[in-house]
Amino acid sequence: MRRLISFPCEGATLIGTLDEAPSDTGLLIVSGGNEPRMGAHRGQAILAARIAARGYPVFRFDRRGVGDSEGVNGGWESSGPDIAAAVDAFAHSAHLRRVIGFGNCDAATAVAMFGAEAQLSAMLLSNPWLSDEPDALPPAAAIRRHYARKLASPGEWWRLARGAVDLGKLRQGLGKIAAPPAPLGDAAAPLLEAIHAWGEDATIIVARGDATGVAFRAAARGHDFAMETIATDSHSYADAMDALERAILNGLARAASDEASLSHDDVSELKNTD
Repeated sequence: MRRLISFPCEGATLIGTLDEAPSDTGLLIVSGGNEPRMGAHRGQAILAARIAARGYPVFRFDRRGVGDSEGVNGGWESSGPDIAAAVDAFAHSAHLRRVIGFGNCDAATAVAMFGAEAQLSAMLLSNPWLSDEPDALPPAAAIRRHYARKLASPGEWWRLARGAVDLGKLRQGLGKIAAPPAPLGDAAAPLLEAIHAWGEDATIIVARGDATGVAFRAAARGHDFAMETIATDSHSYADAMDALERAILNGLARAASDEASLSHDDVSELKNTD
């Protein structure tokens, strides 16, 4: 059963959608960018229905100033109170012991940065967003992967010989690859630190050919993150929904079977005794 829930957040009323299911472990989907809770092409609504059909309740919500929710949209950087309010509403409405956060792109960054204060039990981060690029080109790691695939194709060599390749863009791309690595952006280093703080309770999911996912994999080299790569170029897994569903279900199953995991109420009690 699917139903709407309204809940407060710093003087504004937020709207969320609950897909009910029997498990006491639930999935909170945090929307990226300025997308409403249904997601691109209703992708998050479809994903929620599929996960709920496998026994786990799912909650999606519009943060302040987005979709059906009141308030001012301050972007993902100000979404900490929204996520915390959604966790409380979800845990109470679905009688949960554990809430697992899931987000894609900057929503993954928000979950990593604000999920602990919101009392999430664990997190599934998809294509975590590091920072804005200083130019219009994709990240260097994504450019390298793009040209590696091009060079493996005889057809691309034929296009180059016929002059069908934009040499200006080629020079720009090669120049970015050859340039010294830029320092991590203002959002990148804190994000990596936040993921480290989650330890085994953090799982990264990346789309193999997505520029954001490629950039994160490059930045995460040398970090001992649990990471699953899905064979798709789609940032939103439009052609790989089955694989995304399996990855999420695996994460939920791990959390549900972890007897050492603190319940939402347990964490609240500990916090109140500080």
